[in-house]
Amino acid sequence: MNNIPNFEIPGAMRDLAEKSLDQARQAFDNFITAARRTASTARDSAEAAQKNAHEMSARTFEAAEQNVNAALELGQKLARAKSVQEAMQLQAEYVRSQFAAMQAQAKEFGGMAQSSMQQGAEQSRSAMQEGIDQTRKAVAQDAEAMRDTGDNVYELGRSGAP
Repeated sequence: MNNIPNFEIPGAMRDLAEKSLDQARQAFDNFITAARRTASTARDSAEAAQKNAHEMSARTFEAAEQNVNAALELGQKLARAKSVQEAMQLQAEYVRSQFAAMQAQAKEFGGMAQSSMQQGAEQSRSAMQEGIDQTRKAVAQDAEAMRDTGDNVYELGRSGAP
């Protein structure tokens, strides 16, 4: 009892289905390409941020080492001082030099932080813009493919293809 009618799908209908699938595949490929580019840019931004953090950390240790060495040098000089007046003069020189060193270090760290933030902001802006542009392009291609498919279905219907 085979109740299934023998109905052949018209070639035009099969061609339309195949074209629609090709267009869907292309749209998906465009989307995946845009997503991969965005992920790559995000990874690059993260790597740059990590590099900047490493440089800042290394410079912080260098500054700390300089400050400790300066304090130890002061201690040695104070141990050799022959009078209270000489010790007071050594202490005053140390305070002046450390104040200048700390100002320079603060300026350097501020510049590094500002540069890092500007770089991160620029990379983020660039990544977002690229993602938006790729998405717009993919959406436009999808819309065009849908219009083409709709036109093909309309023409197929008008032609009276069985």
